[in-house]
Amino acid sequence: MAGDNHGIEETQDAQAQENDGQQQAAQEQPQVSGTDREKAIVERDERIAALEQQVADAAKSAEAADVLRNEIAELKAQGKSDRIDFRLQLAGVRNVKAARAILDEHGGDVDALKEAEPWLFADAPAKRQGGMTGPPNAGTSTDAGKTMRRWRRLAGLDDSNDNA
Repeated sequence: MAGDNHGIEETQDAQAQENDGQQQAAQEQPQVSGTDREKAIVERDERIAALEQQVADAAKSAEAADVLRNEIAELKAQGKSDRIDFRLQLAGVRNVKAARAILDEHGGDVDALKEAEPWLFADAPAKRQGGMTGPPNAGTSTDAGKTMRRWRRLAGLDDSNDNA
């Protein structure tokens, strides 16, 4: 029977040590009443909620600022594009789209573009086309064989091989 009591004694010793630990922990913590503890918890929860609201407001402000920055950048780019188009039109460009395509090759300088590519601008003098633009004159020959014989004669080649 002595062995049976031994297991009970160990359990009682463990419970006693546990009770001692709880008593020590209670002595280390300041004694706070139940209402004070609830009040502290409510204050902490309110502080957490206020901080979360501040974080949310800051995030909204940051998002709004980013949206506004993007909108400003788009408007600046559009304004720059419009200014370039206006300068090209003032210079008398015939095709704004074509001029814009090669404007970067000239450093964005409209005057340099106008000097290098005068055909793009309306006030540039048109090149005169050389040669005939209509039907041949009535008295000219169009015989291809006759022209070949003439060139052979000028080159000193014999016309006897030519049966035409």
